[in-house]
Amino acid sequence: MTVLTSTFVPHPLPEVDAHGLVVRSTPAPLPEGPSTVSACLEAGRRDHPDRPALVWNDSTLTYSELDTRVAAAAGALASLGIGPGDRVACSLPNRPALVEAFLATQRLGAVWLGINTNLVADEAHWLLDDAGARLLITDPDRLAIGGGRLTIAVDPTTDGGADDEWAVLLDAGLPAPTVEVDPQAPAAIAYTSGTTGRPKGAVHSQHNLLWPGISSRHAYPAVDGEHHGTALALTILNMLVLGPLWAFLRGTTAVLLERTDPVGLATEVRRHRINRITLVPTMAHDLVAHADVDGGDLATLTQTIIGAGHTPAALRTAWLEKFGSRALVGYGLTEAPTGVTREHVDRPMRDDGAGYPLEPLRVVIVDDDDREVPGGETGEVCLAPVTEGRWAGTWTPMLGYWNSGEATAEALRGEMLHTGDLGLLDENGQLVIRGRRTEMILRGGANVYPLEVERVLLEHPGVEEAVVLGLPDERLGEVVVACLVPAGSADPQALADGVTTFCRDRLARYKVPERLLVVDSLPRNAMGKVVKAELVPRFDGS
Repeated sequence: MTVLTSTFVPHPLPEVDAHGLVVRSTPAPLPEGPSTVSACLEAGRRDHPDRPALVWNDSTLTYSELDTRVAAAAGALASLGIGPGDRVACSLPNRPALVEAFLATQRLGAVWLGINTNLVADEAHWLLDDAGARLLITDPDRLAIGGGRLTIAVDPTTDGGADDEWAVLLDAGLPAPTVEVDPQAPAAIAYTSGTTGRPKGAVHSQHNLLWPGISSRHAYPAVDGEHHGTALALTILNMLVLGPLWAFLRGTTAVLLERTDPVGLATEVRRHRINRITLVPTMAHDLVAHADVDGGDLATLTQTIIGAGHTPAALRTAWLEKFGSRALVGYGLTEAPTGVTREHVDRPMRDDGAGYPLEPLRVVIVDDDDREVPGGETGEVCLAPVTEGRWAGTWTPMLGYWNSGEATAEALRGEMLHTGDLGLLDENGQLVIRGRRTEMILRGGANVYPLEVERVLLEHPGVEEAVVLGLPDERLGEVVVACLVPAGSADPQALADGVTTFCRDRLARYKVPERLLVVDSLPRNAMGKVVKAELVPRFDGS
């Protein structure tokens, strides 16, 4: 074990192990079962074995059928030498095989690693090497990214033929070993967005993959025949937690949606009668804006969550007007490993709000010395378990960053998760995010929060998307600049001039962007977040 020291903050830094993961006491047990992801199908298999558990296109697996296939998958992986602690990578589109593989790794006490199918070979190789993955499950045309590792090909186009190695392994029906799963041991690695440099692998236990689904049983009781749709990539751990795992813990049906274009997505929501779905802002915008998407297409939705980026108030209003239901926003991060705050329709809401803390945790705002600040003051957003009630002492964040002990210790110091985001708690206890701590712009000694400026830019009728960042300046330290995506055709100079005037009426002078660059689109990562680092070079010589 290693104890790291730092002069950065007065809070004690935690002990970390050889993999850079935190050594901490066992948290309080979850208030309801199951206690492990490996057992997430047990209640469904026992209480409603014939209920649809997983749907993809015209294929349906009941709880009994899915449980049988997961057991066969666990037996197959064990026959290949996979056991507790081994890292198993999967790079597939949203398919039943991905869900089966995830649940099988959890039954074996192995560690899951999702690799987005959009990553190029170099990016995938780096993740596999950093995690030390023993096995890769992927499409036949991506087997080469394994780099000599053991691989399993999944080819749904063969309908279970000899070329579909996954189907062959499951058909063998090898018995699954009995494994005593430790709910506090590493269970999954979710790599951060990597907006600068190489991403870090946030490691999660089975314990902290369960709380979102379990807590939702009381916060959002299931409706009869509930269908939970997932259109975003399941190689993102957050989407596994908020998609299939969430549904299984509620005893409902998970539906894997094939299309993400607005017309295709609306068609699938209508066809499968989806009740709950999670979207990113760009998807929500396209559904609102597309003329061929009718308001009635999404009539079955009872809950729509929009995350992974700022959602303008105008977009939420347009959603309500077109579809007749509220789209709720929230705040979350890879290290959590999912959303930690969410709006409530029965509590005060504000245009720049990120919602209220979910039941198992509390939000703490601290200053640069890790001292808690009064309500209404801006500081770093930190997360900690609640200390009272049935969830007292239960919630845990990540175990740390894989093989990055110093980063783990800094992020988990003081027995809290330090998010690196700046925000405040308003008079109602709602979280308001001001931006990344590292993205705050210090202009001539004054703090400028990019999100505050972006919200004003997005109020301009000629602006579709906007992102604000700081550039070095010899005199002021930094200056405020912005990239704009126009709403329709527009003369770039005329739009920039109009937006500047618009901002001067709504922002303090030092917050008004000094340079505006009109672009066709913004670079985004797999979760739809803007990659600001790729925008900086565009200002060279502009």
